Amino acid sequence: MLLTITHTGANATDLGYLLHKNPHRPQAFELSFGKAYVFYPEKGENRCTAALLLDIDPIDLARGKAGSKNGLFDYVNDRPYVCSSFMSTAISRVYGTAMSGRCEQRPDLAGSAIELSATVAMLPCRKDASMLERVFSPLGYSVEFASGELDGLYPEWGASPYVDLTLSGTVRLKDLLLHLYVLIPVFDRQKHYWVGEDEIEKLLCHGKGWLEGHPEREFIVRGYFNRRKQYLARLALERLDDGEGGARDEMGKSGEEETDRQPSLNKRRLEAVVAALKDNGAASVIDMGCGEGNLLRLLLKERSFAKVAGTDLSLSALERAGRRIRLDRLPETLKNRVTVFQSSLTYRDGRFSGYDAAACVEVIEHIDRNRLPAFERVLFGCAKPRVIVLTTPNVEYNENYEFLGEGLLRHGDHRFEWTRGQFREWGDRTAQKHGYSVSYSDIGDADGERGAPTQMGVFVLCKQSS
Repeated sequence: MLLTITHTGANATDLGYLLHKNPHRPQAFELSFGKAYVFYPEKGENRCTAALLLDIDPIDLARGKAGSKNGLFDYVNDRPYVCSSFMSTAISRVYGTAMSGRCEQRPDLAGSAIELSATVAMLPCRKDASMLERVFSPLGYSVEFASGELDGLYPEWGASPYVDLTLSGTVRLKDLLLHLYVLIPVFDRQKHYWVGEDEIEKLLCHGKGWLEGHPEREFIVRGYFNRRKQYLARLALERLDDGEGGARDEMGKSGEEETDRQPSLNKRRLEAVVAALKDNGAASVIDMGCGEGNLLRLLLKERSFAKVAGTDLSLSALERAGRRIRLDRLPETLKNRVTVFQSSLTYRDGRFSGYDAAACVEVIEHIDRNRLPAFERVLFGCAKPRVIVLTTPNVEYNENYEFLGEGLLRHGDHRFEWTRGQFREWGDRTAQKHGYSVSYSDIGDADGERGAPTQMGVFVLCKQSS
């Protein structure tokens, strides 16, 4: 797996200053998935090339090792040979300082556009080769790529799905590295890392200034997330359209003016949940399946909620939630209001009790159907809050999403998605069984035939059942 960057012109060896890598000394770096090597195959005064070589052990990828995802790949895979998301990670680890644009010894050079070319060897480009020009040309690059037969001995196998890509242009090194860091994973369909909502923040951060107006913005965003996580791509596109991504204050508010554009579906969903909680007079709320803490952040902004809790089965999601609400930096008054803990929604837990209300936002569809009765008992029978606000996708609306093929769900982890009739049937039966009344509403722009993208049920405990 090889990436070379070449600087041509006077004092070409200044490339070493920009990359913070000495042209006269090879260097090795330990990464969780293998080793990275930086060396200079040529270092003349008028032409200097730096090479980043990755050495990956496919056995480690299949068996799993510290810092990698167990069982992500088969024993026979193409990862050691192709320029994949591993290269993107290596760029950030090995060339991180250069990617930030810092160069204390030559700050003028770091801020200047210079003659650069980069060659990415063996970039996966299945059926997307025509997109290389359309993705990189608007960024100011001259684009060349070459491919060949998959196997010269077997021409009937057809063309290779890998290309050698060369980009050339007068650009800042920082921009070239950022573009490669973001765009290599776009063409690699098998990411080696967990693709979660924090990837949205990373994409918006590194794409700032060039992604917003890119003519192939949608292709880039959808490719950056894998097919099983297209709902994240949708959120990222909505946030780009919302003008989000500016500086944030401690509680996550944007430092820029609100735009006149339609707020994202996720934002409207969370606002609808908060409004339902307030309308029903809840003073304490537990977010069951809090994920990365989007709702927790909104609840903490509302002084009417004196006690807030978030729970999730995933420890990594809880860690991200803690970072999202700045748990370690919250003022004491806010910190005393919030609790975050790990638990399963299908097992009884005394910590679920004692709250006026529970929120389950886009959670129920992640539960196996045969575990739904356990979830109902835990939430409606054991925790038994006075108010339960529950949202879930409306599968009928999926026909409006072009990227979803027939029969596909919005998220790879969804066990099911209900029609409006199925949701109401489940809600009515569950409410009657546990002594609740229930009302339904839609969230998002409604299609006259297919309804709205999100459906919400608000369950209120009947007085005689209190």
